[in-house]
Amino acid sequence: MPVVEAVTTVPVPPELAFAVSQTVAPVRYRWDPFVREQHFVDGATRPGRGVRTFTRSRHGLVMVSEYVSWAPPTNVGMKMVRGPWFFERFGGGWRFAPGPEPGTTLATWRYNFRCRPAFLRPVAERIGTWLLRRDIRRRIAGYAAGCADPEVLAAARRSLAE
Repeated sequence: MPVVEAVTTVPVPPELAFAVSQTVAPVRYRWDPFVREQHFVDGATRPGRGVRTFTRSRHGLVMVSEYVSWAPPTNVGMKMVRGPWFFERFGGGWRFAPGPEPGTTLATWRYNFRCRPAFLRPVAERIGTWLLRRDIRRRIAGYAAGCADPEVLAAARRSLAE
């Protein structure tokens, strides 16, 4: 199963870096170039283990995912519950660790997937790896910019106070 990873260091401590990563609309749209629409489903109002989200990507693809791990401020993981027909499986995890300098965070985002149908898998997964790597690099760069955006940081700080 292919794995795609992107890493960046952001100028905020892990607790705030994690909170930025979990901002919701409309603040999320300020930093996340991948997401065109995102919201919780099944009556959820906050992220957490077992919570599901609906996401429409900039490509127009729709996925319902479920948080399978939730451990602020160090990591969060998700898996696809329903998504594009060509994914047999899709999951991801974001980790946040103290960065090389005080007050910074090393953010590591890792995704894995399996394509279908099986006979197309070798080609589809090579193409998928290339596309996902490109998107995840853009996305983590947007996240890093969000960690320097006063509006995004204010929203993340408010979520920490709740």
